[in-house]
Amino acid sequence: MQEAAAVLRPAVTAEVLGSWRRLAGSFASVGPEVAVFFDVGADLLAHGKRLRASFASAGWRSLGGEALAAAEVRLGSGLELFQVAALVHDDLMDGSLTRRGRPSAHRQFAAHHDEVGLVGGATRFGEAGAILLGDLLLVAAQSELDDALGLVDANAGARGRRLVEEMMGEVTVGQFLDSYAQSAPWSTNPATDLDRARRVIRSKSARYSVEHPLVIGAALAGADDAMLAHLRAVGLPIGEAFQLRDDVLGVFGDPATTGKPAGDDLREGKRTVLVTLAMTLASERDVATLRTLVGRSDLGPDDIARVRAILTDSGALAAVEELIEERYQAGLAALAATGLGEEQRDYIAALAGAAIKRDA
Repeated sequence: MQEAAAVLRPAVTAEVLGSWRRLAGSFASVGPEVAVFFDVGADLLAHGKRLRASFASAGWRSLGGEALAAAEVRLGSGLELFQVAALVHDDLMDGSLTRRGRPSAHRQFAAHHDEVGLVGGATRFGEAGAILLGDLLLVAAQSELDDALGLVDANAGARGRRLVEEMMGEVTVGQFLDSYAQSAPWSTNPATDLDRARRVIRSKSARYSVEHPLVIGAALAGADDAMLAHLRAVGLPIGEAFQLRDDVLGVFGDPATTGKPAGDDLREGKRTVLVTLAMTLASERDVATLRTLVGRSDLGPDDIARVRAILTDSGALAAVEELIEERYQAGLAALAATGLGEEQRDYIAALAGAAIKRDA
């Protein structure tokens, strides 16, 4: 399985870009003005770890699916297109400046507005472009996913379709919960904010990053409900650990590696488990400092250093690292109980380790 996995990512990338080029070609008659629309999409689609495609492949192959079969590659492509659609909308809502080491979509569109001398506000033009790009990426994702579902038998396809719809709906609702959390005033009871942060992780990221791809891949390969339940028990804690690692990197990561400016999550006011834990553990003075600084768009290096020190000295960072390890071990324990063969378990475990023990 490991050897075939080495060629999965380039195969999925080729399908992602190929599907996007086909879509661009089908609308070429609209006129040359829309070329930038597809160029920005292609720029974002060309990069990424292909994590969701990899977990979908693990589910597919673990249940006997043929490596690099058309259904596997189309499924991976659809999931990656869906992720970029979510990222484009997420970056717009958060006001993120960069994505994957390059300007975020709304900033690229705003820059194009000024480069070609369009009238009106560049910011508004960029926002409109990002909304529409995210919508078209969803169309492309649905097309690829529909193709994948049509390449398997009817029962497997129907089960897979229900899971795809569950994933898409939950991510959308989870994104709203995340926006709500960033807008809500800090609670007088820190446990309230911590509970909400944990629910954001589950609904917005953990399940669609790991659990859903894993079970959708298995469903398309013919997994029954019992096996899907086993794999859900694997995917959820691994996905939670993955997102917790992402939250740590959002504050402490190296921008040269993560592709995002240092402290971007702090400027955006992300109510992560890391930050909300610090609210429960830090001194009253440090809590006041966090409330003042988190969510300020003008945070400078000294401000970020102060927040990092509070997150570290309060024990919040250590507590999140312990939680990451606990969730990781819970996923591995669930994996051992799936009844899958050793090779299949090792493959999923290797993917889990790479997703969690990373610096980008």
